Amino acid sequence: MSFLTHLECSKCGARHDHNEVQTVCRECGKPLFARYDLEAVGEAVSPGDLVGREASMWRYWELLPIMDTGNKVFLGEGWTPLTPAPRLGEAVGLPDLWIKDEGVIPTGTFKARGLAMAVSKAKELGIKRLALPSAGNAAGAMTAYGARAGMESYVFMPVDAPDVNKIECQAVGAKVVLVRGLITDCGRMVAKGKDEMDWFPLSTLKEPYRVEGKKTMGLEVAEQMGWELPDVIVYPTGGGTGIIGMWKVFDELEELGWIGSERPRMVSVQSSGCAPIPKAFKEGKEESEFWEGAETLAAGLRVPHALGDFLILRAVRESGGAAVAVSDEEIMDAVGLMAREEGLFACPEGAATLAGLKTLLDDGKIDRNERVVLFNTGSGLKYTNLFEVEAPVFDVGEKIDYKSL
Repeated sequence: MSFLTHLECSKCGARHDHNEVQTVCRECGKPLFARYDLEAVGEAVSPGDLVGREASMWRYWELLPIMDTGNKVFLGEGWTPLTPAPRLGEAVGLPDLWIKDEGVIPTGTFKARGLAMAVSKAKELGIKRLALPSAGNAAGAMTAYGARAGMESYVFMPVDAPDVNKIECQAVGAKVVLVRGLITDCGRMVAKGKDEMDWFPLSTLKEPYRVEGKKTMGLEVAEQMGWELPDVIVYPTGGGTGIIGMWKVFDELEELGWIGSERPRMVSVQSSGCAPIPKAFKEGKEESEFWEGAETLAAGLRVPHALGDFLILRAVRESGGAAVAVSDEEIMDAVGLMAREEGLFACPEGAATLAGLKTLLDDGKIDRNERVVLFNTGSGLKYTNLFEVEAPVFDVGEKIDYKSL
């Protein structure tokens, strides 16, 4: 059973009823967090009780917001591999390097976690029609889970979003709308159509439950590492739901007594073509400014302004972490390095964590004896449009000098 008690504003603390459809705080417009009776959770379950549970994010049911198991919309999401990366670690000079690979998850992206949870809660609350602005992968995830739940789905994406995302949304019966603009422009269109279409927007942090799905990444890292957290977590940041969710759940785990007070240093990585979080971090600001002219080939990082920017910056600063920007060239080089050394074809966003790690190692901000976890947030197979095949071509029967290959 879930031990959800209420929703609480992450900024002003105002309390909201979880039995009602909620978006953002009625008082200040900031994101809402799900809160649980952690004392009761501690009495009901211990880390040892998790052994043998289903290998998915739903193994942590007591710390999730779905009240009735019949409302779970499930495609096998979660419990992704946390893999040691010794060859890659040797290449960059970091022996204790690990990769949490979200590319194996349904829809090929970590977005499945948040959208599975949000769609499940929408089902529980009786919502029938969903809408979402997306750079691509979130749209693919929402429409897949929306189809699974029998809901209508509408997605608004920039016209230059990856074709694979448009195709997967259309394949499951969603209505796809393409916008000559950025994800922020898409968000305004979703908001404008709400009254006329009576849809529920699942925009990042504009409803309370996507973050609850994303926090399971932190739960899994903790459990997979024997309830001892790594020294550093490097995370690619667009809307930032994942880093916010992990930071939230680490506090929940400490209150439960499952971990101590030590935390990983949280590192937020963005593209230099859209880097509002590193800029705000460097300038000592609590919130970021809108990034004009946002442009990067890592579509998931092209978020010029995140509603939860203050929460991302809070997690980074409270943990003693950092926020760094890397170039698209560095990102693509990292895709190749990760693939060659570990056989893992990462998405550009995931590879950005490797590029960020190399920068921090060079700057001395990460010690070479520390344990570091990189998050690959999706499969590189969804970005094949960014690559060209360089291969010799021969006619059948043509003589081949095999040593020249």
